[in-house]
Amino acid sequence: MTTPKKPRGRLFFANPGPTNIPDSILHAQAHFTVDFMDADFIELYNHCFDGLKKVVKTNQHLFFYAGSGHAAWEASLVNLFSPNDRLLILETGHFSEKWGEMARAHGLDVQTVPSEWNKGADYEGLKAALEADTGHVIKAVGCVHNETSTGMVMDLPRVRAILDAARHPALLLADTISSLGSLDFRMDEWGIDCAVGGSQKGLMMHTGLSFTAISDKAMKAHQVSTCPKHYFNWTVMLARPHKSFLGTVPTSFFFGLKESLRLLLEEEGMDNVVSRHARLGEAVRRAVQHWSGNQRPRLFSDDPARYSNSVTAVRMPEGFNADDIRKTAMNRFNVSLGGGLSRLSGQVFRIGHMGDLNEPMILGTLSVVEMALKINGVPHAPGGVDAAIAYLAEQG
Repeated sequence: MTTPKKPRGRLFFANPGPTNIPDSILHAQAHFTVDFMDADFIELYNHCFDGLKKVVKTNQHLFFYAGSGHAAWEASLVNLFSPNDRLLILETGHFSEKWGEMARAHGLDVQTVPSEWNKGADYEGLKAALEADTGHVIKAVGCVHNETSTGMVMDLPRVRAILDAARHPALLLADTISSLGSLDFRMDEWGIDCAVGGSQKGLMMHTGLSFTAISDKAMKAHQVSTCPKHYFNWTVMLARPHKSFLGTVPTSFFFGLKESLRLLLEEEGMDNVVSRHARLGEAVRRAVQHWSGNQRPRLFSDDPARYSNSVTAVRMPEGFNADDIRKTAMNRFNVSLGGGLSRLSGQVFRIGHMGDLNEPMILGTLSVVEMALKINGVPHAPGGVDAAIAYLAEQG
């Protein structure tokens, strides 16, 4: 008997991005070509424009881009700043580092509030940096709301409160790529000036559509920005019929986005979406906490206030490589887990629990992880899946 080259059955995609795409979105996005200037499409586009603002919870400005979340990152930088402007980045992990690297490439002066990745953002360090900036040189504070690389969330209302207490005029920028549509996010209420998002995670779509939601205050900053820009130029976009896109509109994405918004806003409701992610995230953490202990796999962060409900990072014990767990899960059981990024490569694997998923999908993933731990001889306390089951059963 030969070992099959690929496991049978449907792929269990438990990677924290992109995420599973519901069949109804796949069918909606598989749409024939239409004229993006046609009245029917304009009506669809405006419906999506208004619906996404409801998910972001803003009544202010919105711009779309044909590109991943990195495109929206770049659009935020070139539209809000001039060369040598200072951007203060709260270090939280791989993606906060990369946002800072992109800003430097555009000639910005990037100041970092450093932190240990397993501890998350240093709020006291932010307070000290703002209080020291008596000349208000810092033009903006950049935050990754949900750091996908570490499985930790940032308290954005706390960041806004620190800015307000310091009476600092800096803009507040938030990367919501792995939080929007999964975790609670309230742009206007929390005083966010620029929210960066993408299609491939909580919105449950293919990668390739991104956006920025922009406050009135940020639009004033845009009017005096001098960083070079063309395709991403908001002023030029505002003169276009769609208030976005300097070229061809990727029409198929909007048929998919309409269905995504229907699922989020109408069929389930955003409060229920947030509750479901909290429930499933806690089930994953219960399993990991059961496995863990001295010289066993454990949660990357020990601070419950910073646990993410869309992704969990699991740190391996000394002497074991997280990629071995991922390879076993994928090659033997057709389950895709996320790997460690940059300095966490080989040290952690990540379980994504955002977007289109439910209890059976989570329990199936956890079962495979526990099998992979056993197969690879990783010390752990058996029964983590039972701990998740017990918690979920209590939820009714």
